[in-house]
Formats: sequence, structure tokens, C-alpha cells
Amino acid sequence: MTDNRQHRPQTRSLNIGDELFKNLTRFFAALILVLVVLMAYEMAVQSRLTWNKFGLSFLVRSVWDPVQENYGALPFIYGTLVSSFLALLIALPLSIGIAVFLSELAPPWLERPVSFFVELLAGIPSIVYGIWGFFVMVPWIRSAVEPALSSALGSLPLFRGAPYGVGMLSAGIILSIMILPIIASISRDVLRAVPRAQKEAALALGSTRWEATRIAISYARSGILGGAILGLGRALGETMAVTMVIGNRPTISASLFEPGYTMASVLANEFTEATSDMYLSVLIEIALVLFIITIVVNSFARLLVWTVTRRSTQGHT
Repeated sequence: MTDNRQHRPQTRSLNIGDELFKNLTRFFAALILVLVVLMAYEMAVQSRLTWNKFGLSFLVRSVWDPVQENYGALPFIYGTLVSSFLALLIALPLSIGIAVFLSELAPPWLERPVSFFVELLAGIPSIVYGIWGFFVMVPWIRSAVEPALSSALGSLPLFRGAPYGVGMLSAGIILSIMILPIIASISRDVLRAVPRAQKEAALALGSTRWEATRIAISYARSGILGGAILGLGRALGETMAVTMVIGNRPTISASLFEPGYTMASVLANEFTEATSDMYLSVLIEIALVLFIITIVVNSFARLLVWTVTRRSTQGHT
């Protein structure tokens, strides 16, 4: 009886510590949600002048005239979507190839250093990408890539125009380099999560290694798609590197050679020039639109990755 009484205070103190730890971590998690809601609320309040004057038509207007306080966000939305999807189109096949090599084909002595260098690309600051893109990539694109594309595919609207170097094509290429490590790393992890029974069954039935790999890719396609959308979310919000190579002209053109503008770039370039309340409200509304798009894209990507990893876990059990 005495022993039981001696252990009761210790058990109670441990329970209090557990409850305190649980509530503290719960508070930290809720703080993130509160921060996101407060950011959205503040941007919505600060952009009310734009909503009152232009309404939803602000999103489909093409004019940008700060002197007359006449604004439209369509060129920036167009530039953001085109440059991001172009980057995804370039980076996705390269990333899947890297992921398949690292997860299925590379020996351990080669897999580790290659994985390190792929992940190292994700840690390079965007300003470094921008400087490299402006001084190295843009002159090469202007002198070699765009003239070659124009002579070979100039009949298509995508490849018409003068070879400026800066433009949508340069922005898409620099973004593809920046999102490649994200897609490749997630795709590699998703492919590794495919149950070995899937591959072994395919090989036992007489499939070649390539056919077994195709089965693994098919099994992990939801996770790979989720990684691609996460990379797309990174591309949508990228600022400095794109600002330095896209040309920063608020126009809409079908040609990839023409300069463009993105929502992140216009915020970086023009927030110091926002001298009037309306000008500032317009920029804040553009930030709010970009904020909402990024949250929706990343949430959808996380859902896809969670779906494939959950299915893999259930397959193991």
C-alpha cells in the first residue's frame, strides 16, 4: 500500500507534463493556421480600394497605367501561368528520369553523391540563379537558341519575334532548373515507397526491368503528380530569378520570345513606386491573388502525395 502511494505523485506529475506538452504543441500548430488567416485577412482589407473600384474585372483587365490609376492584373496572371507551366513542361521529364535512375538503377556508391547534388540545387538562392541566368543563359539564348528555334519552328506563333534573350522562354528555363530538384526528390521518395512485391511480381511474370519500372511509375503516378504540382507552386511564387530574365513588360503575347511579367515580379519591381493609396491597394490585391493560388496548388499537391504514401502503407500492412 505504501508503495502505491509513493508512485501516485510521480504518475500525476508525468500526466501533467504530457498534457502541457500536448497543449503546447497544439498551440504551435494552431499558430501557423492563425498566421495564414491573418495574412489573408490583412491583404483583403488593404486591397478593398481595388475591389470597390474594379471588382472582379480587375482580374481580366489588361491595362496598366499608374498615372491614370487604371489597372488590370491579366498580363501578370498570364505571365505567371505561362512561365510556370513552361518550366513544368521542361522539368517534369528530366525529374522523372533522375528519380528513376536514383531509385531503380544507380548503385549505392553513385546514388548518394548524385542525390546530394540534386538536393543542393534546391538550396541555391534565387538571386544566384538570376545573376547566372542574366549574364550567362540569356546571351546564349539570344545568340543560339532563339535564332535556331525561329528558323526551324518560326511558322508557329510560339517561336516568332525578335531574339531578345530576355522573355518567357528564359523565365521558363530558369524556373525549370529551380524546380527540378523538388520534383526529382519527391518522385524518388515516392518510387521508393512502392511495395517491392509490385516489382518482384512483375519480374517473376517475365517482365523486363524497364517494364517493371513502368509498373512502379504507374503505381506512384499520384505521388509524382503531387511532386510536380509542388514544383509548380514554387515556380508560381518565384521572384528574383524570374524578374531578372523575363523582361518585365506587362503585355500578353503568344510568342515565347517576347518579354512578359509575373505577379511576383511586379510586386518586387513596383512596390517602391506605389506612392498613392490606389497603387498600393492594387499591388496588395495582386499579392492576395498569388497567395490564394499558391495555397490551393500546394494543398492539392500535398493531398496527392499523402494519397500515394497512404496507399503504400496499407499495401505493406
